[in-house]
Amino acid sequence: MDAYNEIREGEKGAWVSIIAYVCLSALKLFIGFTAGSEALLADGLNNTTDIIASFAVLIGLKISRRPPDHDHKYGHFRAETVAALVASFIMIAVGAQVLYQAVQKFFEPTISTPNMIAAWTALFSALVMMFVYRYNIRLARRINSHAITAAAQDNRSDALVSIGAFIGIVGSQFGLPWLDPLTATLVGLIIVKTAWDIFKDASHALTDGFDEKELVKIKQTVADTPGVESIKDIKARILGNNVLVDVTIQVNGYLNVVESHDISEEIEDRMLTEHKISHIHVHIEPIETLD
Repeated sequence: MDAYNEIREGEKGAWVSIIAYVCLSALKLFIGFTAGSEALLADGLNNTTDIIASFAVLIGLKISRRPPDHDHKYGHFRAETVAALVASFIMIAVGAQVLYQAVQKFFEPTISTPNMIAAWTALFSALVMMFVYRYNIRLARRINSHAITAAAQDNRSDALVSIGAFIGIVGSQFGLPWLDPLTATLVGLIIVKTAWDIFKDASHALTDGFDEKELVKIKQTVADTPGVESIKDIKARILGNNVLVDVTIQVNGYLNVVESHDISEEIEDRMLTEHKISHIHVHIEPIETLD
């Protein structure tokens, strides 16, 4: 399956997340308002940001499927990363609003105890999101999609948020009504933390940052290739769901062009087999020897 077909498959996961978030956010906001639960309202607002984030991922995936053109020779794969960056700003704004409302609730003269229907709604939502998480994580592993993997992790965090809301609401039934706004505060913090993680990863990728540990593994694969005497330079960067590698290797200076080319092809084959990297540029130089 090539990169473009993988992106098309990934769109299915984005749609599953969108449908689940639309249904659950509407349910949570309605029940949270009628049952008087700040935690469930915060959870519902969290899901509204997830709708926006999922749509941003979907739009980014669709743009990423556009083939290379005259001024995008590498394709449009980074579109989904830009979309994730925009979504992180939206999530931070909503998270701050949830925190403000939750903290304000603590200073009210009386804190009402929410109806138990809010707790059961939160528990039902957690079960739904765990199902969505399992679907997306399996899809992500099958197509090797970093974007859908991130979406799946967001699905799982949403399930945990709903479980936290369930605990807070149940606790308020036992004479601890402050647990509900406390849980809403924790939900707000989770929203902000998730948004920060998305922002950090997206900005790191857009500025050509790359995981050093992963680069060490790639370097070792190149070094283990027969005919490679040494590695003079190696660097990598992220382009959407693709990894681009540039490496300069040194080989025996007496090799002919065909032999050097064979070494280059062997490196490309190993990158694809061991790391699922299909974009690698190999520059070959003769090793410096003492006469």
